[in-house]
Order: sequence, then C-alpha cells, then structure tokens
Amino acid sequence: MRKANKTVIGAFVVGAVALLIIAITVFGSGALFKQSDKYVLFFDGSVKGLSEGAPVIFRGVKVGNVTDIKLLYNEKEKNVLIPVVIDVELSMVKGVPDKLGYPDYKQLIAEGLRAKLEIQNFITGQLMLGFDFYPDKPAKTYDIISKYPELPALPISPDIFDVMNEIPVKEIADDLEQTVNGLNRLVNSEGVAELEKTLREVSQAARSTRLLTEYLEQHPEALLKGKTISKGE
Repeated sequence: MRKANKTVIGAFVVGAVALLIIAITVFGSGALFKQSDKYVLFFDGSVKGLSEGAPVIFRGVKVGNVTDIKLLYNEKEKNVLIPVVIDVELSMVKGVPDKLGYPDYKQLIAEGLRAKLEIQNFITGQLMLGFDFYPDKPAKTYDIISKYPELPALPISPDIFDVMNEIPVKEIADDLEQTVNGLNRLVNSEGVAELEKTLREVSQAARSTRLLTEYLEQHPEALLKGKTISKGE
C-alpha cells in the first residue's frame, strides 16, 4: 500500500510539473490571448523571394505571417498552383468588430479585400504579402483546399521582378569597394592629409549607398518607368 501511494504521489508530481511547463509556455508567449485566423491564397506564377515567416501587412502595418508554401496541381485548369497559408492576428486591428474575419470574411472580399506580392527588401529580393481594398479587381478563388478559408490574390505582376532585376548592383558594389579601399588606406596611412581624404571617401561612399537604397524604397516606379537614378538624387 505504501509503495502504491509513492507511485501515485510521484505520478501526481510529474503531471503537475508538466502542466506548469505548458502553462509557462502558453502564457509566456501570449498565444492564448491572440485572436488569429488562418487563410489560404493561391498564386499561379513564381513566388520567388517569398518564404515562410514573411510578413503579412495591411497598408504597411504587419498583421500576420506566412506559415506555409506548397505546390499543388490544379486538375481543373491543368496547371500548377502555389497555395500560401497565412496566419493573421485580428487583435492587431484596434476596435475591430467581433465578427471580422472567419466566418464572415466573405464580406471583406465583397468590399474589395485582395492580397498581392510586394517587395520587402530591394537588395535581397525578399517578398511579403500586402493586403488592401481593390474593389475594381476581380476576386478569383479556386476552392481547392477546404481546410482553410480562401482569400483572393491579385495576379503576379512581372514588374515586381523587373524592379529587382534592374537594381544597380554594380554601382552599389563599386561604392562598397571604394569603402573597403578607403578603410585599407586608413589603416596603413601615416599622414593627416591621407587620413582626411580617406574619411571623405568613406563618408561619400556610405552616403551614396544610403541615398540609393532610400530612393529605391520610396520611388520603385522610377525603375519601372526606365528612369536613370543618379547618385545626386
């Protein structure tokens, strides 16, 4: 009887510890209080640059993440689709109605809610998913995966890849090379004049790279229209 009691007590202690660990994990991460929904979107072209964990934004504000990207053969249209699963945290939208999202998400679609690929980082070519209202754009859905409610995505524009392909990588590399050369001279220089010259070159190269990056982020349409970006802009 005494051995049995020890076994029961031991099992109780182990169970209590396990529950404590689970509670710390759940409450510590705040997952219990997150109001989130999973949705699926379909793309019929390349999503190169989009990866799991990529942000999902609405008008520039992050509201979720990409959680899964797969390939799926579409028997109906005889082509390959790319289903992208996203997890959207509705609590990110302050004052949101209780019924916003699933199961009443179709009202948002009727009002023009669409997703599209957007450039997250011009240098690395990373993409993200951006949502906004485009009531003039058709809401194409496929109804292939029933596990998640489906949100419509706009067709992939080839311009998004043209922008990344037209980034002046050579100019950026030249600026970085000048910076490295300047640092080498800085380390090996002995005169004050050479030191001042090197510092000016380093500052100029850094400023050129910064201006170029800021310009690309603020005016991506300049590349799409074939404009030439000068370092002085």
